[in-house]
Amino acid sequence: MKLRILYGIGLLGAGLATAAEPAKKTEPVATEITADDLYAAGKELFDTYASPEVKAQFAFPDKAQWDAFAVRLQAALDGDSLEALAQYEPEALAALAALRTIPGTEEYTDWLEERVDYIQVAKQVVRRPPPKPPSVRPTQFIPNYDLWLQRLQARPQPPGAAKLVPVLQPVFGRAGAPPPLVWLAEVESTFNPSARSPAGARGLFQLMPATAKELGLSTFLPDDRTDPRKSADAAARMLRGLHEKFHDWPLAIAAYNAGAGRVQRALDRQKAKTFAEIASTLSVETRLYVPKVLATVRVRAGVSPERLAVP
Repeated sequence: MKLRILYGIGLLGAGLATAAEPAKKTEPVATEITADDLYAAGKELFDTYASPEVKAQFAFPDKAQWDAFAVRLQAALDGDSLEALAQYEPEALAALAALRTIPGTEEYTDWLEERVDYIQVAKQVVRRPPPKPPSVRPTQFIPNYDLWLQRLQARPQPPGAAKLVPVLQPVFGRAGAPPPLVWLAEVESTFNPSARSPAGARGLFQLMPATAKELGLSTFLPDDRTDPRKSADAAARMLRGLHEKFHDWPLAIAAYNAGAGRVQRALDRQKAKTFAEIASTLSVETRLYVPKVLATVRVRAGVSPERLAVP
């Protein structure tokens, strides 16, 4: 069974080789990196850097196993079953423990820690009885917001937050987004400017390459997504635009994660106007992402969802 618990390392470590290479003085020609290239890079990193103790306990998966895990994990995140996502807890925790022993994997460790957060809250949601409707419904009811508040209240701020938040809040304000929403970076990257996901998202606000380019950022030597100010400005402009479309911050945050098209289609199908009305029709990741962002803003900045406002 030891192959099973390192599927996550195959998925997460696969892109690390390029991060370790020094920049060349002459600009190279950008080439398409295939899934096979990424897998080979991840295996090389494991073979080179994993300690003998780790290699004795874990095995790097073969290509077929890695591909199968990647498909299942993405399906769970994009699917509509909290139960399916919750089942990943043993594998994800084991992979995270092993990943932390390998030098140079910090960029991916942060990403996996966030996924573990979603998995564990999904497990809580599945296990708890259906909540009773509140006698007095708040201005904007956010499903599972209470679970995230409980989870985050005792959690210390990420190490980079104290330095970056004061610098980036004015950037958000100038771009027309509420400055407290800068705490979205904790959810996306735990304030690690170099964080990256296996899907290709990078930076404090985990912008995908195509989105970053649309927002005017370079993604290749240098990658502007790793520049805190540039990435914050791009994320804030994107959030502002989504709010102008939906006139609602929970919906704008949902669209930041899932895409504006998917959110609009859900609203149209349900003839709805709020996130709560469409949450069950969105992916489990988006369903958990929105309350996590809003709870993080409440815990870190003291701003409740209904008090978020465009500056």
